[in-house]
Amino acid sequence: MTRIPTLALISGSLRGASTNSAVVRTIADVADGRVRTVTYEGMGALPHFNPDDDQDPLPAEVGRLRTLIAEADALLICTPEYAGDLPGSFKNLLDWTVGGIEISDKPVGWINASVAPTGAAGAHAALRTVLGYTGARVIDAAAVHVPVPRDAVDPSGLITDPTLRSALTGVVTTLLEPEPASLGQ
Repeated sequence: MTRIPTLALISGSLRGASTNSAVVRTIADVADGRVRTVTYEGMGALPHFNPDDDQDPLPAEVGRLRTLIAEADALLICTPEYAGDLPGSFKNLLDWTVGGIEISDKPVGWINASVAPTGAAGAHAALRTVLGYTGARVIDAAAVHVPVPRDAVDPSGLITDPTLRSALTGVVTTLLEPEPASLGQ
């Protein structure tokens, strides 16, 4: 029997009607029997990062975050950009991952859902920098721009456009693809 990989999903937005959260919900919705998704939804409950608190016992919500990441085979993020950078609450989440080993060598991708001409380039450049400190293995082919207009999100908070859903499914497939064996092995 083939093991079903687990994909951890994180939205970098706290806004209720966030397009980024709609992307995360839609990915969970389109996941078929080949992928199990778990969505982290406690970002607003994380304490402000303080290095003095980054020790056992960890704050409970930090422990939940790190456990969710540790138990996943890969991580997919969808975050907006505020003032040219990562939103503060999402940067706080990332700060809590730097001191742990849960992301180290874990495949990570992200979706830039911005419809702005420049996208969320500042946020994603900062995300790549922070992920470098965690030791994450960024999968460049799974770090993509899939513009999602607000009117593509239905009242239930899902993206229903088949082209967009297909693009999101493609990112998941790319992120979870096994790496080709090295030549000569």
